[in-house]
Amino acid sequence: MNSSFIFPPSSFVGRVLPKNKIYEHGSPSAAVRQMFVRQVEQIVWQHKLAPETINVKPSRAVPEIQIFSIALKGDELKPEVLRCIDLAIPFPIIFELRFDGKVKPIAAFKRPSEADASKWVISEYFDSDWTATDTPRKPLPMVFDLEALYGQLLLPLMPYPARPGEDLQKRVERMERIRLKHRELERCEARLRKEKQFNRKVEINAELRDLKQELENLTRPLSASGAAVTP
Repeated sequence: MNSSFIFPPSSFVGRVLPKNKIYEHGSPSAAVRQMFVRQVEQIVWQHKLAPETINVKPSRAVPEIQIFSIALKGDELKPEVLRCIDLAIPFPIIFELRFDGKVKPIAAFKRPSEADASKWVISEYFDSDWTATDTPRKPLPMVFDLEALYGQLLLPLMPYPARPGEDLQKRVERMERIRLKHRELERCEARLRKEKQFNRKVEINAELRDLKQELENLTRPLSASGAAVTP
């Protein structure tokens, strides 16, 4: 199943974005510019989801949503490239990566900073698997405002379902904690493989058990009452 959506013709833009325009506003380092050169063939502003294009009301956090298509030179794109584009464009963006007849949606949760409304807070990136470009897409969900639509566009890209009463920001924060715990778990397992002393192995195994329990607590689904759901 494709995680991409059908966007209405009224929202179509189809404008190529020159890389130098991104550089002007995103201020990338020399290393990130090299990533653009090596990995990005073309960036196209495909759709603009806004009150005047899809007749859905805006919110302060989500006045518009942009859909950018990025044609790649290979099957990899470093997140630093996406972050540079996100920093250059003052709206939430859903990216669609394209390569070799396949497409993959990817996006970060992007919100105005509470400390400075002119700046954006950008989460880690979430994506789905590559699918053939001719895979049937899903219709846009029926929503009351663009903020709700943004949440629905991000929903299929996150690896774990929302919990009852969990808003988009809380869910993203939980996804980021899960990623952090996975990285801690990998480091702990690497330490265990290298450790020779039995006592230290016992201690590291205890750490592993704690990390696995924390991951279980973060990933298991909850019922509306907040109790863990068992299969």
